[in-house]
Amino acid sequence: MIKIRQPYPSDITREQYELIRYQLENSGKTTHPLDYDLYDIFCAALYIVREGCRWRSLPHDYPKWSTVYYHFKKWSKKREDGTSILDEVLEELVQSERVINGRQPKTTMVIVDSKSVKNTDTADEKGYDGGKKNIRH
Repeated sequence: MIKIRQPYPSDITREQYELIRYQLENSGKTTHPLDYDLYDIFCAALYIVREGCRWRSLPHDYPKWSTVYYHFKKWSKKREDGTSILDEVLEELVQSERVINGRQPKTTMVIVDSKSVKNTDTADEKGYDGGKKNIRH
């Protein structure tokens, strides 16, 4: 049953979905045909991740929250190598978007925010941090 619904900002395009469709469809055993389009289920999972709402607060034009939750848990399950299907498909989507925008598929530089790194006992100098307005002992 395919219903046409208005897109949400968290949705991906059908073209982007085609890049990851095979991985999502082959993520486990299928005992019966799906009542919903797997594209809508994946977009609903992206909606939850982006909006940070409760599962039961999923908008009604997406599939039932319990169906989306079931697939999300299946896709999020870590394998022996520590990755999940969800990790792989999200990385694939990011890399394809970077290539479309004329950039390298993988990032070449990472910037670490040193202000958020806690001072350790091995540091030589300890004292007042004006940015955090706290005293380190």
